[in-house]
Amino acid sequence: MLRIGILGAAKIAPKAIIAPAAKRDDCVAAAVASRDAARAAAFAHAHGVKAIETDYGALIGRPDIDLVYNALPPSRHADLSIAALRAGKAVLCEKPFAMDAAEARAMTEASRETGRPLLEAFHHRFHPAFRRVLTLVRDGAIGAVRRIDARFTVPIAHREGELRHTAALGGGALMDLGCYPLHWARTIAGAEPRIVAASAVVGAQPDVDLAMTATLDFPTGAEATVHCSMEDAAPRDAALFVYGKAGVLRMTNPVHPSHGHAISLETNGAVKMETVDGGPTYDYQLDHVLAVMAGRETPLTGGGDAVANMAAIDSIYEAAGLLPRGWLRGR
Repeated sequence: MLRIGILGAAKIAPKAIIAPAAKRDDCVAAAVASRDAARAAAFAHAHGVKAIETDYGALIGRPDIDLVYNALPPSRHADLSIAALRAGKAVLCEKPFAMDAAEARAMTEASRETGRPLLEAFHHRFHPAFRRVLTLVRDGAIGAVRRIDARFTVPIAHREGELRHTAALGGGALMDLGCYPLHWARTIAGAEPRIVAASAVVGAQPDVDLAMTATLDFPTGAEATVHCSMEDAAPRDAALFVYGKAGVLRMTNPVHPSHGHAISLETNGAVKMETVDGGPTYDYQLDHVLAVMAGRETPLTGGGDAVANMAAIDSIYEAAGLLPRGWLRGR
């Protein structure tokens, strides 16, 4: 029985790791760590987690933990993920992977040195619906890709302690939301982009982008526009458009396709619509992580992919006249 330790009594943890594990008989969410003892106890009681720790290092050091799920803010991704790897644990780290590309490189190097898996929790990447889109593009269903438009917008209100509105913790629309459409575009293009231009909407909180739009080009000749927003008036929307020489592919809701999605393929004046059966993205994510740990599959996220995504995020911030998040630590 593989035992999972959770860093942070975070809102994402129940659906991202506890619920998927509860559906399986080969793993269990065994422990949770929070620096707030009352919060850790309440979380454990609510979700059936047997053990609690009030020190992150104590959870990492537990001999009965095989996989660490790092659900903490991005500012604690690098140090604690590296510590877990060096303690012999596999790590599933929430997105965005790190505060900047330098941290991402240090994390992937620790994974290489220790031989322990380190994956980024881009849960969409593992779902059959996104895999179907990727297969259609790679099989030439729309010809050579010329343009990609990707967007993810969700209103996220500012409140005291909200990490998405705190730059030093790794906040900002690009970090929390824009990392997704950027990842879609990079994955579809199969190459790394040059950031042509970027513009940000900055609110009352210093250095925090409420919205970001970036223009990218790829060595393949494809161009891309990536847009994200957490402004109060932002609609709840996620969509991917891929324009090829021979047609157009569209996907609604790449983030959570099990909540409803559609894939349309337009070629030669005809449009074909389809959906792909599948459960929650997080179920496929955990299945992939366990398969990687067992040596049955090669990681689809983490490694060079994670470094490249963070490098692109850094460059977008710089193009928009803002500092990458790693520069803002401690402010």
